[in-house]
Amino acid sequence: MPFHVHTSDDRLDFARRLVRAEAAALLQAAERLDRSFLDALALLIPVAAEGRGRLAITGTGKSADIAQKLSGTFSSTGTRAYLLDATRAVHGDLGMLHPDDVALVLSHSGESEEIVRLLPPLKDLSHAVIGLTGNRNSTLARLADIALVYGPLDEACPLGLAPSASTTAMLGIGDALALTLSRERDFSHDDFARYHPAGSLGRKLAKVESIMRRGSELRTAPVNCTVREVFALARRGSRRSGAVLLLHPDDRLAGLFTDSDLARLIETRRDDALDGPIATVMTAKPYSLPLGARVAEAMELMQNHKISELPILDTEGRAVGLIDITDLVGMQSAAETLAQPRRQTA
Repeated sequence: MPFHVHTSDDRLDFARRLVRAEAAALLQAAERLDRSFLDALALLIPVAAEGRGRLAITGTGKSADIAQKLSGTFSSTGTRAYLLDATRAVHGDLGMLHPDDVALVLSHSGESEEIVRLLPPLKDLSHAVIGLTGNRNSTLARLADIALVYGPLDEACPLGLAPSASTTAMLGIGDALALTLSRERDFSHDDFARYHPAGSLGRKLAKVESIMRRGSELRTAPVNCTVREVFALARRGSRRSGAVLLLHPDDRLAGLFTDSDLARLIETRRDDALDGPIATVMTAKPYSLPLGARVAEAMELMQNHKISELPILDTEGRAVGLIDITDLVGMQSAAETLAQPRRQTA
């Protein structure tokens, strides 16, 4: 097969036209949404809000790939969903359907052989069938309880054959269903974090309690000591920390003093300050976060103020934890997010 050589500018221009074609298809699909979208939502709200049944999503060919992605989107945003393989379904996998399940069937033509064969048992075994198709006059649109029809679209493929604009439209409408349902049930950051415990996203959504240093890992000292006494008394945990939490007698946070603060006193030849009250050289009101705050909040605060340690306080203002910059190493973009941090200083 001959391989035609094009200039870089031609290739870039061609790619841009393809992306614009798919964007145009999405705009068309958005304009064509009608009352049937609201009817589909009404069917799915019991699934999303009440946990009654699940959403079975199916398709063939490239539509099956979109179905796979949508099943993940629905599940991760609070609507229980699963992929139903169209071919395997008619060979026994229909047994996974529950009478309360709603089926979402994807087919651009609405006439795929496997889909047409699957529709009668789907209607018999599920609560309802929602069809997502580009063909208003198709078998899928006719037999589905609700038909979401995005209408005819010009595929971005130069041959007009490879599913491109049509699958983009399916994905967009499916996402719209999933995220509208998510909003309807007031799906929160806490809910999202519960379903995403792994990876950098999960760690950012986690609470600060999951990564903060606590107990014997903290360096603490009474606030009424001298600098020299503080560094003689401060407990040093097993993990590196460049900050000492200075506490009132009731463990409320009085201030923060860092190794950098000590180095600065020595560099400026303020040796006399070493035997003076640490309260005069500490950071009296350091940035902090309460228990229950998210790791993402800690990252943002440390980025914005270029600090390396962040005390964590309970509702009474007692110091119960500390996040050090090294605790965030490994998270997505942590090196960039916390670029060039500095110690909290007075």
